[in-house]
Amino acid sequence: MAFRTLTVDDNDGIVTLAIDRPGVLNALSRQTLTELQRFLTGLTGFRGMILTGSGERAFVAGADIREMAAMTPEEGEEFGRLGQEVTRLIEAAPFPVIACVNGYALGGGCELAMACDYIYATADAVFGQPEVRLGLIPAFGGCVRLQRHVAPGRAREMIYTGRNVDAGEALRIGLVNRVFVTREEMLEAAYESLALVSANSPVAVALSKEVVNDSRGREIGAALDIEAHAFRRAFTSEDMHEGTQAFLSKRRPAFPGK
Repeated sequence: MAFRTLTVDDNDGIVTLAIDRPGVLNALSRQTLTELQRFLTGLTGFRGMILTGSGERAFVAGADIREMAAMTPEEGEEFGRLGQEVTRLIEAAPFPVIACVNGYALGGGCELAMACDYIYATADAVFGQPEVRLGLIPAFGGCVRLQRHVAPGRAREMIYTGRNVDAGEALRIGLVNRVFVTREEMLEAAYESLALVSANSPVAVALSKEVVNDSRGREIGAALDIEAHAFRRAFTSEDMHEGTQAFLSKRRPAFPGK
C-alpha cells in the first residue's frame, strides 16, 4: 500500500507504523484516519506492531483542528465515527500493538495510544484529553477507554479539566507501562517485547487478547464463560498440539500459527 501520511516498516513480521505529518505534529486529518483504516483492515501475517509518530516533538498532538472547525454536525459525527473505527481496528488486531509515545499524545493521539495493548513513553511525553477547551468532547473512544486505563475519578478529572499529565504521572496512574530516556531506547524495548511475544503461539496470543478485550466490564460469570470458550478453541489448534508435544519432548516449539 502507498500512503501520504503514514510510513510502514516491516522487520521480520514486527511492523512499525508511524503517523508521518511532523510539520503539524502528526495531527489526525480525515486523510490520515482513512489511511489508518485502510492499513488496519484485515491485517494478517504480522507478529506484532509498534505504533508511533514521526519526528521528535509528538506522537500525535490531536485531531486536525483546522479541518474540524469547518465541519457541520453531521460531518463531525462522521469524523468521530471514523476515529472510533480506527481505534476499534487497533484494539481488534490479532497480535499485540504497542504505542511508543514521545512528545505530545493529546486528544486523538491519546485515544490512539489507549487503543493499543500497552504504552511505552519517553520522559518528555505528555498525555491529555483537552477537547473541552475547544467546546468538544473526546470522541475517538477517550471517554470510554480512559476510565479503563486509570481510576474512574482520575479519568473524569483529566477529561473535565482538560489538563495534561506528564510521563511520570502517566506511569504512576497506570496509563503507561514504562518510561525511557530516549526515543531509540523506547523503540528498542518495544521491539524486544514483541520479539518475546512472537516466540509464543500466535493462536494463543490472539485468543488471550480476544478474551482480555471481550471480558472487560462484564459480570464475572459471563467473563469466565468467554475465557472457557476461548480455552476450548485453543484445544482445536495445531499450535496447542505442537506446544504440548514440544514441552513433553523437551524441545523448542515450532508453532505453525494455526
